[in-house]
Amino acid sequence: MGAVAVTTAIIIIAVVAVAAIAAFFLLRGRLTGGRGLRSRFGPEYDRVVARHGGDTEAAERELGDRVKRHGAIEERPLTEEARARYAARWAGAQELFVESPERSLTEADALLAELSRERGFPDGDDFEDRTDALSVHHAAHVDGYRRVHGARRGDAGTEEMREALIEARKLFDALLEGGGSGRGHGNRHLVKGRGTS
Repeated sequence: MGAVAVTTAIIIIAVVAVAAIAAFFLLRGRLTGGRGLRSRFGPEYDRVVARHGGDTEAAERELGDRVKRHGAIEERPLTEEARARYAARWAGAQELFVESPERSLTEADALLAELSRERGFPDGDDFEDRTDALSVHHAAHVDGYRRVHGARRGDAGTEEMREALIEARKLFDALLEGGGSGRGHGNRHLVKGRGTS
């Protein structure tokens, strides 16, 4: 009878240990997934959580779905001619801000849509699908695009429109350069330098 009790105790301990290990890895996977998404999406993660009323599981499901749908997008390179053309058009949009902030933002919005399509992001008229895809690859800068898209309707003040254009420039630079850093063009002084401060 003693051997049976010892064997039963060993089996119980083994089952509890296996269950504890499984629970540990399951919990660790959930936490890592959340940390991974938070790290990947940065401020976009917080925006989606807020939109879901603080429900992190719902937000992480949405962000995970974005990664599944758009993570495989390979950004197509731009020719030097295309880069120069887009840069000139953006400079024109910034100059237009002094005369007509609404038209400036409309042009910036159209430019970002066109440039993102040329780089390989979804085309068509679905702004949300395009920004979802951009958020997977350029999460730190996609909110500027949203701000320009919303502010161009004319119900925003001049300062709000100027700030939206400055933020959108970061995504423009990232798409133009082919990376997420927005390096090489300077953001703030270009808009302020045109008398829009």
